[in-house]
Amino acid sequence: MRKTLLLALPLALAGCQTWGPTWSEVTGARWNRAILDRRPAIIERVDDTGAFAQSPIKIEPGKHRVVLRGPDPKRPGGGTLREFALDAQPCKRYYLNAQFKNNIEPDWTPVIDYVDDIAGCRIDAKK
Repeated sequence: MRKTLLLALPLALAGCQTWGPTWSEVTGARWNRAILDRRPAIIERVDDTGAFAQSPIKIEPGKHRVVLRGPDPKRPGGGTLREFALDAQPCKRYYLNAQFKNNIEPDWTPVIDYVDDIAGCRIDAKK
């Protein structure tokens, strides 16, 4: 029985997603609190993936299609959805937010609020 478990362990671990020395991250959290009419956004999807278990969300460096939901306290479930094209650089964390025209209108635009370096991440020289 013990040998069977030891043989099955690599197969079970192969199904887990592992992150190498290089990755990127996205979050809807707000970094800069001084900009008027900017709010945190909800990241609904990155490419074809949704329902994320962790925040910030780890992604592979490169081009991605991010779908954001803007906050709207008047609508249950949040505000409208907007697509955003992101070219994620290695070892960078992107703070994606909703920039409103003013504090009355519900129209907003997705923006990159801040780009931060990820501690412990190193750029893979092979890529």
